[in-house]
This record gives sequence, structure tokens and C-alpha cells, in this order.
Amino acid sequence: MRFLPVFLFTVTSLVCGIASGADKPNIILIMADDMGWSDIGCYGSEIDTPNIDRIAREGMLFTQFYNNGKCTTTRASLLTGLYPRKGGKGIELLGPEMLTLGEGMRIAGYQTGLSGKWHNGSKQPHRPFDRGFDRSFGLWDGACNFFNPSIRDPEFKGGKRRFFGRNDEQITDFPNDFFTTDAFTDHALETIRKQAAGEAPFFHYLPFTAPHYPLHARPENIKKYAVKYSEGWDALRQRRYARQVEAGLIDPAVYPDPGHNPDNVNWEKGQNPDLRWETLRMETYAAMVDCMDQNIGRIMDLLDELKIADNTMIIFLSDNGGCAETPGGNDTAQIPGPKDFYTHVGPNWAYAQNTPFRRYKAHTHEGGIATPFVVRWPKKIPAASKSEQVGHIIDLLPTFLDVAGSTYPESHNGNRLIPVEGISLLPALVAPDKTIGREQPLYWHWAKKRAVRKGDWKVVWEKKNWELYNLAENRTETKDLAQMEPERTAEMADLWEAWADKTGVKY
Repeated sequence: MRFLPVFLFTVTSLVCGIASGADKPNIILIMADDMGWSDIGCYGSEIDTPNIDRIAREGMLFTQFYNNGKCTTTRASLLTGLYPRKGGKGIELLGPEMLTLGEGMRIAGYQTGLSGKWHNGSKQPHRPFDRGFDRSFGLWDGACNFFNPSIRDPEFKGGKRRFFGRNDEQITDFPNDFFTTDAFTDHALETIRKQAAGEAPFFHYLPFTAPHYPLHARPENIKKYAVKYSEGWDALRQRRYARQVEAGLIDPAVYPDPGHNPDNVNWEKGQNPDLRWETLRMETYAAMVDCMDQNIGRIMDLLDELKIADNTMIIFLSDNGGCAETPGGNDTAQIPGPKDFYTHVGPNWAYAQNTPFRRYKAHTHEGGIATPFVVRWPKKIPAASKSEQVGHIIDLLPTFLDVAGSTYPESHNGNRLIPVEGISLLPALVAPDKTIGREQPLYWHWAKKRAVRKGDWKVVWEKKNWELYNLAENRTETKDLAQMEPERTAEMADLWEAWADKTGVKY
């Protein structure tokens, strides 16, 4: 894929046109669940994702965008423009002193909707319907059976029945042909069609559960990837890395291959004796990503049908890196694909999904927190452009308010708000060669893992020591400079301690 900037407008006219409040764009925010950095075509994947690739081809691709590395905390930060409080534990993820995207876009004069995974509370006042979304449908929980969300989790996952809702009601009955990825899209299409007929612009949040475990997909989608992964995860990672280099997405001098993670094994040693089961895991995962892309195509087709694509901003990203979790262990009796079983890809496939980075979900190395991020807005964003701007999910709320010609309020519903912690990325969106300076460092925390990025420098705490990396020279974190730069390391570690105290992290 080639990234050739095509300027159709001057930056001055772009920004002034938006700041005037005229012709506000519709906004659609789409998020995958537990999908790795290299799992879509424009980031080096062999998985067929023509619609997401189209967003990149007709818009902008970011190489340095970040999430929080974990489902719940990413969703909270994406919605509020704030870092998670109290380490991401409890209902404080969406407190009354926080403004959500739904509430903020309502203030900006938008109709709002949500279709998909919420994962920030299933009881009043923490449901999407309570927090600014006019129409909402989906999973208020973290994961569910794709074919029938009323089926309880297996005992090894706690035996829980997941909460599925529509507005302020719970849904417990599902039709025989139900599949979450399709159903979320059906609701999004219905909502967008209805709201597009109104006078006000719309904001729609579409967080899919794909490709989060359990590995569920329709046979026709799985069949498409038969024997695709027969050579294993090492070969998969090498091929994705080669495609990334060939496309100009990464420079191997800055992104050297880090080799194996400490807890990964090579294909010859690590493959399951049931080789068909082993490769079927990745085939099913690929089918889940493929199905999600097909449904994103349905969204884009509707925008074209309604003739609103030109002034609609559509964004795609992932909530964290590929997932190495193994609920239930490597039980070959659990068949990937059908609704009757519950399985996962495991750490070795997950490492390949995060090519070229180290680690995966729930870690603060780049493999856990780096996300693909593509955005298309034909009226304003130059096509086929690529940005090295450092962005974070806390930037989405201030960016959307800026795009809408609105500002972040000091209070909402009688509650004084925590000041937003992200920045607007609008200048970088409309000008690919524009780099916005970020005054404050970026911070991460999950389960005692920690990180700070300040400029090009990043410190990471994995187990018992701080590591230091210069990401401008070594994005894949293969050369720890902590011993060479002890003062810088200590200074950045102190920044994290101050931030942890401010946000109430317990560790």
C-alpha cells in the first residue's frame, strides 16, 4: 500500500470552516475488540479487510496511536477523554464528574447512538442510555456467545450470564440466525438511517466484540482461511513484518524484529499435537475479523446510498493488542467456530497478531497498547495520507468537540467535571505533515504494569525494574537504555508515581 498525500484544501480553510460551526460532519467511531496491530490489510495482514483498507486508502493512517491495553479502561478513556481513575476498578470508570462522548456530542447538537460492547456498567446510572446515547443496543458486559448471548459462560470462565440490553431494557431472547457482529451492525444501520433524515448531525459509536474470544464464526467465513495458517505463527509473523516493510509502514532500522517474547515458543515446539485444532484457532479468528470488515462495508455502503459519505468522519481502531489469555486451557475438545464451544487463540498466535511489537493485551509494551487507527473524512482529510502524530484514545473526545465547533464544559448535570486530559488532533487530521506538540506525557497502568511516554522516550515497568526506550530509534523496544540513562529513567518513573497518585492507582 502506498501512502501519497493528496491535498484538496488548504489547512487554513479547513480549520476555519470547522471552527465556524458550519456544516458539522457526522461521526462514526468503530472499535474492534482484542485485535492486534497487524490484523488488517493496511497494517500488513493477510486477512481480507477491503473496507477498513478503504478507510485508510481514502483517508489517513496513523502509525503511533495508543489505547490503554485493556478492554474496560480503554472504553472508559475513549468515552471520557480521561485516564481511568483508581486503576480502572469499579464504577468510578464513569463517574458523575466525567463527561461521556454521548453527553458531549449531545451538547454539541448531535443525535447519538451506540451499537455494541459497552463494558462500563449494566445498571442505572451507568448504562449507555443513562450516559448520553439516544439509542443503544448491545452487550453491556465484556464478552458473550456470538450466536446466543443468553448462553452462560462455561464454568471455567465463571458460568456467568452476560447482560445484553436495548436502551433501558434487558434482552434475553435471541433469534436462531443471531450473530453479534451482524446484529450490532443492523442496529447501527437502522439508527444511522433514522438520524440521517433529521436536521442535526449524528454521532454513532460501534464497538464490536470481534475478534474477542470465544472464537465464534460462521462456517463459510472460516472456510475462506482453510490451510492459510498451516506453517504456524513464526511464519505468519515473518510474512506480516515483510509486508509492513514493503508497504513503507515501518522502517526496519527503527522497528527491528524483537524475536520471541519471553513466554512464547516457536512453532516446532509449541504447536498442539492436534494440528488441525491449532490452525483452526487462527482460521476462526481471521474469519471473525473478516466478518467485522464485511459489516463495516455495510456501514460505508449506507453512507454512499444516503449521499452523506463526503461529510462523515469514520474512524476504526482496536481497544488493545491481540489477546494471550487462555481461559479453559488448550482443550482440543473445545472446537473453534461453533456456538457450543469456547476457545481462544493463545499467546503464540497473539504475538503474531501484534507484529512487529513485543507483548500483547494487558501489557504496557507496544504490543499491548499500540492500535491501528485509520480515519476517513473525504471533505476534509487528504486521501492516502499517513501520520506519525502520536495520538491516544483520550484525544478522541476533545477532537470530536473541536470538529463540532464545541468546547468541553466545566460542569454537567450539576457536577463539576474533571478537566479533559486529551488534546484535539484536528490540525493533524487535516494536514498529514502536521505534528502537534503534546505538553503532557502519556501514561499507562494495568495489573502492576506501568509505562510513561514523554516525547520519543518511554519507560516500561514489566516485573521489577524500569526499562527505558527511545521510540524514535527503537519502536519495537529491543534496546533497553535504562542503565545508560539512569537519570532520565528515574525522572520518568517519578512522573508515573505522581500520575498514579493523582488518579488513585493502587499497586
